[in-house]
Amino acid sequence: MAAASRPTIKDVAARCGVHPSTVSRALSPAMKHLVADDVADRIKAAANALGYRLNMAAKGLRTGRSGLIGVLAPDIADPGFPPVLSGITDHLNAEGYATIVVDVGSNGSEQDLVDRLIARGVDGLVLATVTLRDDVVKHCLDAALPVVLVNRVDAAGQLPSAASDDVAGMRLAVEHLVALGHQRIGHVAGPQHVSTGARRRAGFEASVRDAGLSARHTPVETVEAYTRAAGREAALRLLARRIRPTAIVAANDLLALGVYDALAVRGLACPHDVSVVGHNDMPFVDMVAPPLTTIRIAQRGMGEAAARLLLARIAGPEAASEHIVLAPQLIIRGSTIACGH
Repeated sequence: MAAASRPTIKDVAARCGVHPSTVSRALSPAMKHLVADDVADRIKAAANALGYRLNMAAKGLRTGRSGLIGVLAPDIADPGFPPVLSGITDHLNAEGYATIVVDVGSNGSEQDLVDRLIARGVDGLVLATVTLRDDVVKHCLDAALPVVLVNRVDAAGQLPSAASDDVAGMRLAVEHLVALGHQRIGHVAGPQHVSTGARRRAGFEASVRDAGLSARHTPVETVEAYTRAAGREAALRLLARRIRPTAIVAANDLLALGVYDALAVRGLACPHDVSVVGHNDMPFVDMVAPPLTTIRIAQRGMGEAAARLLLARIAGPEAASEHIVLAPQLIIRGSTIACGH
């Protein structure tokens, strides 16, 4: 017996007594507002009853768009990234787009992965992977593909971006510790080739200067990667200094957990011997011992903002590059106390 043919948009239209173009609009997230709610509900119910599904490939041939967005992640295992991704995907899904998430990892070629996504016909890209001076920025501009950056930015600001105010975040951390009486504050700085590492270090150094603290008492140790192991090694170097810090500010929460590890190695207690401040407020840092004082960044809001920027870029490719900067928030928990307490 021959297989039953798949239902078509005409079958749905015939069941509802409307024109096929009305069905197309009712089932398109970007156009459903053009159809009365009761009619759209009737069309959706008929489509479900018939088992009709919008053929995105055929639609793409008509519109020149695939309905796909590529998202490049620096490390999908980083607990801080899923909230950003959730903000991106939820907003895009509501507008009828599906996302393809690619984990670049430590050995992946960002440019090669971008080319693969372009070859698959994505309508745009969200990059969470760029370095300050990244060849992929020019590559994307030359490809004339809508692209926005999230969390990280390029040095020249050539692409639209949504990111946290890294300098302000570090100022919140330093001012909190200074208010607690700390004058010897170390910093575990992130990788300096990415904006989060470079800007947070700049924010730390400016903040301790403004607080009147000496450079000798505010040492910085830089890591090559945002990992717990890297944070541990950097913190061990800080703790080995002749004048030991009474507090350490880490450039992200994974590094801060590495600081906890280093304190345990040295037989020191947090916060009674050394206070610790993280950055990002990634999931579960309120459940470690002691719960981590950190700088909360609007991770989900950042993802939503990046998605909005990308949709605007798709609608008007000539739009000027917009840079959305989200304000961070100090979250005080148990890892910081008054100096000498």
